[in-house]
Amino acid sequence: MKSFSRLLLVSTAASLLSGCEVGPDYVAPPPAPVPSHYKDLGNWKPAHPQDTVVRGRWWEVYHDRQLNALEEKVNINNQNVLEAEANFREAAAAVKVEAASLFPTVTTDPAVTYSQTQPLFHSNTSTGGGGTGVATGTGGAGGTAVVGGGSGGGGRSISPTGVYNAPLQVTYLVDVWGQVRRAVENSAANAQALFAALENARLSYQGTLAQDYFTLRGLDSEAKLLNETVVSYQKFLVLTQNRYNSGVASRGDVAAAQTQLDQTRAQLIDLGVTRAQYSDAIATLIGVPASSFSLNDAPLDAEPPRIPAGVPSTLLERRPDIAEAERNMAAANAEIGVQVAGYYPQLTLSGSAGLDEIALGQVFSGPNFLWSAGPAVAQTIFDAGRTHGLVQEATETFNSTVAAYRQTVLTAFQQIEDALAGLRLLETEGAVQESAVTGAQRSLNVTANLYQQGVDDYLQVITAQAILLNDQVTAVNIRTRRMTTSVMLVEALGGGWSTSQLASRADVSDVPDAQSAIDRDKQPPPAMLQPAAQLRH
Repeated sequence: MKSFSRLLLVSTAASLLSGCEVGPDYVAPPPAPVPSHYKDLGNWKPAHPQDTVVRGRWWEVYHDRQLNALEEKVNINNQNVLEAEANFREAAAAVKVEAASLFPTVTTDPAVTYSQTQPLFHSNTSTGGGGTGVATGTGGAGGTAVVGGGSGGGGRSISPTGVYNAPLQVTYLVDVWGQVRRAVENSAANAQALFAALENARLSYQGTLAQDYFTLRGLDSEAKLLNETVVSYQKFLVLTQNRYNSGVASRGDVAAAQTQLDQTRAQLIDLGVTRAQYSDAIATLIGVPASSFSLNDAPLDAEPPRIPAGVPSTLLERRPDIAEAERNMAAANAEIGVQVAGYYPQLTLSGSAGLDEIALGQVFSGPNFLWSAGPAVAQTIFDAGRTHGLVQEATETFNSTVAAYRQTVLTAFQQIEDALAGLRLLETEGAVQESAVTGAQRSLNVTANLYQQGVDDYLQVITAQAILLNDQVTAVNIRTRRMTTSVMLVEALGGGWSTSQLASRADVSDVPDAQSAIDRDKQPPPAMLQPAAQLRH
């Protein structure tokens, strides 16, 4: 009992000491300088306040039902997203593994052994009433081997003996210096970082799908334009052939008209190749074989929606890649504490108890219960600087994550500025280009009339036609770029995600909770571009 009292005293002292954690407590370092406003926003601002009610399913702001249906499939079928989900659940399981070290380990190895003792050689005589009867057989070199025996009246019988062993071992590594708690902190932060990486991957594939979709629709618009142009060129070819038959036009005019028509047809065919590639890319993004997927032709006729950019200070709470970088810093900081604990001794409490090597018939009788307990302290005396090196390595890893975090923030601001500038300038360019199309159409009308009147030659008509087609294609491309750039802006702003949706410590404590966090985050948040209060650490 004295030993047990000592163990209880040591356990109590260890519990009091386990409140400390060596290594630095995590404090998020400041990011790179945050601007007060976006320079390329200028006067390009939402015209209506209700634009700020864009929800988590950000693609719905484009009011395209087919795009909506495709985007929903990314969450369900995209294999890269599913891989990221599995990585997060795996990290959540790792948190549980680390947290298990905070509790004692109890093991047992029960066993039952049967044994029987019987003499190999006996006398070949048998006694009367109380004697032992034996059966004999022929033995080796002049001896008699006993192969069996039977008791006479009152003789001695031989039966097997059972021995029972039921040990119970308990081992507990007391987390005096917080090494295990720092390891759990590290594992939890890593899991949260993987959750943010999952959301960043989801946003990236959703954005890529939207850009591919609008690019494909832009190709449909261009194909429609080329088809209309082919019809127009066919009419001019007939006109030129008639003029040639009438002796007004030359054979060269007919050849030029035919060449221009064939070139446009070839351009239309080549456009089909590019469209097929984008269609196949969309199929892969939604997780279906390209050979079983197709999209109907639908020319792009939408205008990009006005996306509220907000203020730069809220960006840190909007983007999952920034949240991922911040959680990586927290994980690296905790790893420093794990390595610093290597400077200090480890206290292990161990004990054993149980029933030890007793006959089965005596299990519940007599002093059969045995126990032992005691603490053990292990301290590294010399490791040639290994622990110091591990601490330095962990410290520099943390410094690296700080730089990566700041670079992520800088890149985010760059992407937003690029998208804002692109939308602002493309809107102006689109208006100018539409004016150019109108002028080119007017020029072609005048030139065609002069050609029919015999004033201009056919070269002037071909030149005007080529200018008009080029301006029209450029106008279509600008419209397509405006749509894809608006997607880039939404993606750069975080796509409606916020740090309030980041998986909490409770979410990453086990796989079922992790799956619940995934399912919950697939639902739209209350508002798209509203900042969260703080990270859910």
